[in-house]
Amino acid sequence: MKAKIIDGKAVAKRIRDSIASEIQAIVSKTPGKRSPGLAVIIAGDDPASRIYVNSKKKVCESLGIYFEEHAFPGNVTEGDLLEAVSALNSRDIIDGILIQLPLPSHINEFRMISALDPDKDVDGLHPVNLGKLVAGMPAFTPCTPTGVIELIRETGTAIKGKNCTVIGRSILVGKPQALLLLAENGTVTMCHSKTPDLGAACRNADILVSAVGSAGLVRADMVKPGAVVIDVGTNRRDDGKLCGDVDFDAVSDVAGHITPVPGGVGPMTIAMLMQNTLRAYHMHE
Repeated sequence: MKAKIIDGKAVAKRIRDSIASEIQAIVSKTPGKRSPGLAVIIAGDDPASRIYVNSKKKVCESLGIYFEEHAFPGNVTEGDLLEAVSALNSRDIIDGILIQLPLPSHINEFRMISALDPDKDVDGLHPVNLGKLVAGMPAFTPCTPTGVIELIRETGTAIKGKNCTVIGRSILVGKPQALLLLAENGTVTMCHSKTPDLGAACRNADILVSAVGSAGLVRADMVKPGAVVIDVGTNRRDDGKLCGDVDFDAVSDVAGHITPVPGGVGPMTIAMLMQNTLRAYHMHE
């Protein structure tokens, strides 16, 4: 039996619709009440970053979220970017600030993220928010791994007590993903480029999350029958089409549930960003 497809587009739409309804109710109930505000800082001319920022702007406009873009040339100084962050930290109409990564190579990304007000860090990457995640305290959590948790719930699978394997240890996905699964009482194994027998580590997983960026990395013989397989990887094949880390066709014959690429995790990332922005708005009321 083929695996059931986890439709990230449909789940993300439900979340966005709920956010839009809540914002509409808030604004209509109190005349003059401002809507949530999100600011994005982008530097340089990375094509993918431009696409992502445009997508965020479009979604914000559809939900009734005030949006500002602060664009800088690739040769912008770190000082100028830090000044922009400081100014946005102080503005009451801005509830969330996102620094679009990657930044130009001469900019220290960690320094930039650390300059954010943690209560406006809707990307969940500030050291304070990551530290709270480790400590099990309420915090803004990174958007992509938070979206993955929602997709797992969509399958009806309880994470509690399940063997969960995460491939990848980035600060954007892998590490926070492991912590979020732990917070749901999953038993977590983290794998990476130095894992000696990746297949063995994966075959025991009831829930398998791959976030590496290596096309075809996860083969059918690496997947436990009936497992939930979440593919965070985004790669481009020789023919220009997008694909994930998972050999989708082959693994679909083994897994119980699987996300497609595109249309799986991707739409959830922006939905979770909007959800974090709404949460920040309520914090600042």
